Amino acid sequence: MEGRCAVETLAEFGFSATSCTTQVKSCFGTDVYICTGSEEVYIFNTQEQKLTAVLQFPGAVSDLVESRDKQLLYVACRSGVYCVSSPFLLSRVQSSLADASPSVAQLKIPSECLVVEEEGVSSLLLVGSALLSVSQRDTSWLLSVYKTPTQSEFSSYEKLSSFSLPLASAVAHDSMEGKRGLGRKPVLICVHSGDTTLPSSSCTSSSEATLTDGHFQLEPVLFKLLFGIDTALAKSPVIFCGLPDGRLCFLPLRLPGTRLRVLHSLEQPVIFVRASVVRETDAGHAQCLVAMGEQGRVLLIKAVEGGPEGRGMIAGFTEGCVPGPVACACVDKHCVYYSTGTDLLVLDLSEGSSGRAEQGRDEEASNKAVAALQRPTSLNVCRVIALAELTCNSAGEIQMLGLSCRGRLQRITSPVRRDDAGSSKLPSTQMGRSIRDVLSAIGDVCERASILKTAIKSKNQTLKHLNQVLNICFLLTARANNAEQPSIQEKPIRCHAVTTWSRLLQKDSLNLTCVLDNGSSYILERGWTLKITVFPLSCSVSAGGESSSTDFSFPFHSLHPGEKLEVSLPLAATGDKSFPVTVSCSLIFSLAGLLGEEEVVSLPGSHSSCISLPLNTLTVDWLHALQVNSPTATRKNTTSQSHNITTTDTIQAFLNSRQIRRSGRGNGGGESAPNPEKEQYSARVRVSSELLRDSLMLKTSGLDHQGAKLAAPNVCSTVLDWLLSEGPGGVRTGQRGDKINSSVVHARDPNGHTVKLTAKEVHVGEESLAIVEVQVESSSMAAVCGLHHAVLSRIQTLVHRATERAVSSKRMQSLGLRQALQQDERLLQQIQQSRISGAFGVDVSAGQMTRSLLSVYRELRENPLVMI
Repeated sequence: MEGRCAVETLAEFGFSATSCTTQVKSCFGTDVYICTGSEEVYIFNTQEQKLTAVLQFPGAVSDLVESRDKQLLYVACRSGVYCVSSPFLLSRVQSSLADASPSVAQLKIPSECLVVEEEGVSSLLLVGSALLSVSQRDTSWLLSVYKTPTQSEFSSYEKLSSFSLPLASAVAHDSMEGKRGLGRKPVLICVHSGDTTLPSSSCTSSSEATLTDGHFQLEPVLFKLLFGIDTALAKSPVIFCGLPDGRLCFLPLRLPGTRLRVLHSLEQPVIFVRASVVRETDAGHAQCLVAMGEQGRVLLIKAVEGGPEGRGMIAGFTEGCVPGPVACACVDKHCVYYSTGTDLLVLDLSEGSSGRAEQGRDEEASNKAVAALQRPTSLNVCRVIALAELTCNSAGEIQMLGLSCRGRLQRITSPVRRDDAGSSKLPSTQMGRSIRDVLSAIGDVCERASILKTAIKSKNQTLKHLNQVLNICFLLTARANNAEQPSIQEKPIRCHAVTTWSRLLQKDSLNLTCVLDNGSSYILERGWTLKITVFPLSCSVSAGGESSSTDFSFPFHSLHPGEKLEVSLPLAATGDKSFPVTVSCSLIFSLAGLLGEEEVVSLPGSHSSCISLPLNTLTVDWLHALQVNSPTATRKNTTSQSHNITTTDTIQAFLNSRQIRRSGRGNGGGESAPNPEKEQYSARVRVSSELLRDSLMLKTSGLDHQGAKLAAPNVCSTVLDWLLSEGPGGVRTGQRGDKINSSVVHARDPNGHTVKLTAKEVHVGEESLAIVEVQVESSSMAAVCGLHHAVLSRIQTLVHRATERAVSSKRMQSLGLRQALQQDERLLQQIQQSRISGAFGVDVSAGQMTRSLLSVYRELRENPLVMI
């Protein structure tokens, strides 16, 4: 061939279609019928180049065929076969246009046009006055033959016979798919012997091998070899059928006692069956049957020399494979044109068959034919999913109508075929075009390879990311479940926090800065979220069953080993009494952050696409919430103490006196006037000085850079600085200023009350054991209780890390236990006496009962045991 392939777009319908259900056929002269597998059939006039009508059928259309006299159109639907005449369509179109309807007539085909009531008809073929249909049943294929009437096309057709063929086991399970129209439909053609005289209206020329509507004249020798001498003598047309299971079957139509028989199997769905001339002869009959499978397998059936003793003719079956998949195909005398969806290719069947085969060269000719099948020529036309029968214009160019997957109807013109196409020497223009075709094909392959490479790289990255996620899950869950070895309980990925006070709009608030530390060897990539849950321990569950916890989520993109993520969140405001507070930290991984919402929804069992991994739990207590006064503010507070008493304390004392006075009148107790000054509450904790020095000051003792021995720090100020800076569970206080060098610290609690922390070193016991006494004082009972609990928690942590004490310390501790037991017995008697007095109705007011219990509580706090 010379020149380039020309493509002309005739119309754009705008629908999307697949090669399994799409069909393009030329009927009624210049009209083209387009079937997409839906209920609609489009009629396009190639001369006017416009869409003239749309036929609407009651069911999905699977096939259509034109009658021999070009007056009737048979359409196969799932409910049966409909017959529509050309005059009927013409009248309906004219009446629709006369009624000022849109330019495209919408014609609904009535039920009166149903001529064959048969479920699941997928293919049609007209042979003379017989209408053949193929349908799929549960266990077999059914070929039915109907007699067409000569006068009325709308009368019910008489069923003459039917033939069945069992389904192949490979596709038996796909029977429901075939019924729904999702699979391939059978391919039907009619083959006549070359010595049979056919009606002149069925053939365009007496010398042509291709007739109308899938009828072909086959070389008599090949016809006799394939279908038998009886069929040839009876001059019976043979129905040749290619099934979706890959089998090629034939049926002599007018031979008594005939049945469907299998000739060959392609082992893949049959897409195309036609006959080709291959090489010119005087009779012009086809010398080859061509069948193509969906995956590119090609079968050529020819008559070759190879009978007994090397004489005579036999039917030769030549199989090859072309680049697939095959979406659609059509044939002329010498070439097969087929589309793969990405390119339109032409396969020259005349290569290796330029003349009559000579004696002893059949094997060489067969090898040349197989080699020719592997060298199709690209026409550089993409997205074609349906082709109509070929035509030849006055210039000798091959023209075909094609439909793209995007609903675009195109006229494709192939270059003129040269007579010396089979010659081994190609002209320079042909060689140049072949080189361009090869380069174009290489470019397409490179583009597809690049797309596949990108997709594979993306999948590999996703798998690598998921592998990191699984490793992190195993790392955290293994350490959480290992209760036998507490020493390795600390997780490599953990959180610690810092509390700071800030002021905004004349209002103080306590903020928590949480730091996520990635101490593992894995990267926390996209998809991870840090979740922080804040839950006050002093607040119970509400009446509605809802807890007072607050959740904070912080998504992050990437956190490499050794890096830290710092987030801030509001913890409490001034006046908030919800201390201590538990802060639970966990890592949440979401598949949606990695794959996307659409892919996650499509995954099976994706109702829960998140993984939660708990890290550690932090506790923010009253010591973290204190606002420590600076040393300068403390001195100012001492000099202006009298002024504060005369202002704030005087007013507060007056309000307290009025409140207690009203309370006394209500109880009838007639209490005396209260003390105008605030009542101070206190609690003490006693710790061994030796324990504190070993635990807190061991690292600070030593020599300076000049070799002089450093003085030991003051144990009292060091204890206070340690209590106010560090805490158990990874929470510490931030923005406190300089280090505390005093044994007395003044501060304010979250409610604004003044708090005083005092540390002093004393000696107790017969052995004069040195201890440090930490005392908490405040006018707020809640502050004293909360701070006392916080101090105990810190010292308990210190005790757990300390080494064993000496025997003398144990003896001193036993002495303290005896004293504590004696005190507790006395306090227990006091509590029981108060309860007995209230039970027997003794004149005891509620205020007296409260003060009695409060004094017991204070004595318990003021005489603690010594922690050694």
